Amino acid sequence: MKRQFLTVISAVALTAATNVAVAGDVAAGKAKAATCAGCHGANGISAVPTYPNLAGQKEAYLIATLTGFRDGTRKNATMNPMAKPLSDADIKNLAAFYSSLK
Repeated sequence: MKRQFLTVISAVALTAATNVAVAGDVAAGKAKAATCAGCHGANGISAVPTYPNLAGQKEAYLIATLTGFRDGTRKNATMNPMAKPLSDADIKNLAAFYSSLK
């Protein structure tokens, strides 16, 4: 019983440490999002029906999507060149910002 308890505690600690390492900086994401606002709106709500709203999207989804655009595994004539210069940190920060909006 004691061993199982320690295993659970270790798993929780590892998960918490992993989440901290992955989490982006909301303020840095907000600053970086100035370029995105032209299409996706200042608060992540687009005025154009064909451009997706980013506000409130899940952080992991945004990271995967932006990484795909940057690396070319997800194709979009507009987004591929926009995402190309983004670093991993930029993507995490943007994802943290947009997922924090409601």
